[in-house]
Formats: sequence, C-alpha cells, structure tokens
Amino acid sequence: MRKILTVFIASALLWSCRQDNEDLSLIDENIQPEQEIDIVPKSEIDAIIKSALEKKSEFNWSELNDVQLWSALVHSDSILTVGYLAKGEQNINERMTSINVQNPNWISSRTDIIEETRSVLERKRQIEITDTELPNFSHEVLPFIEMRVYDLEVISRLRSLDNVRYIEPLGYQVEFQKYGEGERYSDSGCSNDPNYNLSGLYTDIAPGSKMSWNYPQMGIDQAWNYSTGAGITIGMIDTGLSPDQDNLGSQFNSGYSQNRTVERKGTYQTGSWWWKKYDGPDDKCGHGTSMAGVATAPRSNNGSAVGVAYNANLVGVRGTSDVIVNGGNEKDGVTEALVYLGNRSDVKIISMSIGDVFNNSKVADGIRYAYGRGKLIFAAAGTSTSWTNWYGVIFPANMNETVAVTGVKEGQYQRCNTCHSGSKVDFTVVMEKAGSDAHPLSVAMNGNQPSTVGGSSVATATTAGIAALVWSKNPSWNRDQVLQKLRESSDFYPNRNSDFGYGNLNALTAVQ
Repeated sequence: MRKILTVFIASALLWSCRQDNEDLSLIDENIQPEQEIDIVPKSEIDAIIKSALEKKSEFNWSELNDVQLWSALVHSDSILTVGYLAKGEQNINERMTSINVQNPNWISSRTDIIEETRSVLERKRQIEITDTELPNFSHEVLPFIEMRVYDLEVISRLRSLDNVRYIEPLGYQVEFQKYGEGERYSDSGCSNDPNYNLSGLYTDIAPGSKMSWNYPQMGIDQAWNYSTGAGITIGMIDTGLSPDQDNLGSQFNSGYSQNRTVERKGTYQTGSWWWKKYDGPDDKCGHGTSMAGVATAPRSNNGSAVGVAYNANLVGVRGTSDVIVNGGNEKDGVTEALVYLGNRSDVKIISMSIGDVFNNSKVADGIRYAYGRGKLIFAAAGTSTSWTNWYGVIFPANMNETVAVTGVKEGQYQRCNTCHSGSKVDFTVVMEKAGSDAHPLSVAMNGNQPSTVGGSSVATATTAGIAALVWSKNPSWNRDQVLQKLRESSDFYPNRNSDFGYGNLNALTAVQ
C-alpha cells in the first residue's frame, strides 16, 4: 500500500489558485503530519462495492470502516456529504418535505457538526481554525452539508455523532469497466442522430406525423381517443433539451398539439467547489432531447415523430451531463432538479431515464422530497453493456418512492439487449423488435427526421407519457390513484412477476 499523510481541511485560499481539472486530492505540504496512515487502494474499495452489489443488489457507504471511507475521499474530490438530524429527530425519510432546516434546532445541529470538525482540527494543529479555513456548504432545503475533508480523525468523530444520518464521499466513482468488457454506457447514451433507415418502424398519421411502431402494441394510438395529456406537466430530469430542436421549442405547439407550454431549466454545474457555475439548459449529450421527444413531441405536420402525450406540458431540466449520475456535479444537479420540480405545483410527473448502480443519500433525499410533494416519479431500471448487466435495478429506480421501468422485446417477456430486470421492476414497455432489435422513434438534436432510442431509458419516458394520459383523463386524481390505474391496466395484474413487475402497460385500458 502507498502511504498518505494525515491532513486537514484546507483554507479556501489554498484552492483559489487551483484549476478546475487539477487533482483535488493534493496535499498542503506546509501542514505537518502527526502520523502516517495506509491508504486503501481504489481497486480494493471498488471490489468491496462490487461484492456488495452482487450479493444483495445494494451498497451503502456505512458498510465501510473509517479508513476505507477516508481512502475513498482521497481517491475522489475529498468533498464529504454529511446528512444531519435535529435534536430529538429520528427517521425523517417520510417527512422530508415537512422539516424546515432553517429552524433553530436544525441550524444548531449543522452548526454542531461544523464546530466538532473545527475542534478536531484545532486539537491536531494547535492553532485556531477560522471560518475561511473551514469552508462548507449547507443546502437551503434538504438536511445535508458538504465540506472538504482530508483528515481521518474528522471522519471518525463525525460518524460517532447522534445527529449525523450519513457520511459519504460525493465524487467517488467506481471503475466498473475493469470488471468486464465494453465502454461506459454513459458515453453510449450520448448520441441522438437522425435515423434514415426507418422502414417498417412507423406509421404515417394525420396531420403529418410519424407514429412509432410500438405504440399500437401498447394501445397508445387508441388511448388518444380519450386523452392526449392536456393539462398535465411532465418534469424531465436528464441532459437537457437541444436548442436546435424546434419540435421542443417553437414548434412545440403545432398540428394537433396546442395550448401547452415547454420550459427549459439547467441545474447542472461545471467546475469544482466554490468555482462551479451553471452551464445552462442546453443538451450537449442528446439523451435528454430524445427522452423529451418520446414523452411529449408534438403531433405535427412536418413528418417528425409524435410523442406519447403530445398535448402535455414539458419542463426539461438539465441536471446531468450524461446518463450516469456518478460524478459530484451530477449528483448536485439532479438533487437540485428534484427540489426544483418538487416545489412546482403544476408538475405532476417526474421522468428520470438516468441513474447509477449504487445509492447516493443526497440524491435519495431529493427523491423523497419530491415524492413528499405528491410527484409520481418514474426511473429507469438500468441500461448497460456487458460489464454491468449482471446487476439488477439501479438507483434511484430501486427506491420505494420511485416507479421502476424496463424494456422488453415485442411478443415476449425477454428484456431488451441492454436492459436490466429484477424484483424492483414495476412495469415494462415493448421497445425492441424481436428480429431486428430496432427501437422506437423520437426527435433528433435538430430537424424533423426522427432518431431511434432504446434501453430502459425509452421505456421510462414512454411510461411517463402514458401516466400523463391517465392523469389528464382523471385530473382530480392523486398520484396513488394514477399509479393504481397503471397497475390494473398491466399484463400480470394482480400478480407480480419476479423480473418484470406488473408487466407491459396498456394505455387504452388505463384511460378507459
């Protein structure tokens, strides 16, 4: 094992001269160590995480000892996320929306955590630690704080406190590709080019749109006789919307799609720590544009692909740079997007065709917050290549507060070539042709020539659209009533399949 010196939270001034892409685990050489600690190799930490996922399909940072957790910080950006509790509070997961972190008890709790950290550092350094030397960030709505930590004793002390819910390294990323073949599926998720080989993949419908081949197999085209999603707003947390795709912009109201709104929001930031900045709502990946098209693209007269809920409203939020929510900035962006959409009373449905293979408690706090606001949250069960398809349903689709969706081949209950399945799956969507492996239509980054998109991603966006049809037909219903109607309209209901949940959705049955 290599050695690393026990070090401390650095001054903000120390980092002001660093560039965003520099190694954030560098050490202030002016700080004198009291001891040397063996750092656990990254490969060993990765192996622990992978083993936990293989055995029980779940990993939490609480499973690591202090040295392992500290080592994970060193191998990442050294930013520690600390979830906290007010005095006298216990399990707040079901009350995330009712707490007020600006109340004195909550302020006192997070102040205590910061002061405990200060006390540890002052005892070791034998000097006063100023606020400038102890930079931290407290979320204004959710009960967590973040700080840069380099000292093992800080980890040990904070983990012993009763008012600490969790401690996690924000930016740690597992190198799963070392355990199998294939490239990162976050990279493969970032493409959305027009497809000019669409023979047999669509039907022309009035007033000049292309309807994807899989819509009739789920009764979507017949469901349009009862509902087209009018009056329902879908919030989509993804990679944003392309500014060059007019069907999600100036042509959002065109053809049979009228009197609805589309909004674009960016919560994803680039850079590091104090020098992060929002990079806007524009899609630089293609995935978000594609998902928005599946759910809400207009039924226009320009030859483009029509979405499932072509009269629903859309709020497209760029919360991540790609489909894997594994970087610190991506976790920040998705969490902020969940709070933003959770606070919007007009948003009924949240669609998340994104995720990661293991849990993040800060994002989970955001999920519970939005859920507590009555949102119906759909999440992708997982889309991957060979090196992660051994894993079941990914996070956050594995949470009780989300509805997990995956994709299957037409005519059979066989998961799509890149789709995950498992006991946490709630619904399935037909999205892969049995013979050609062709996928459903959506809108490309620009123009009217459709693209095609697969995986549990398209299944999730499709389900969000179907839910909008149901809610529009029954505007007085709440989330639970809409979800129950979706269950009742599915293949296996009232039974539940161990890999595919309630099975394929039937939009026509759901709106009748």
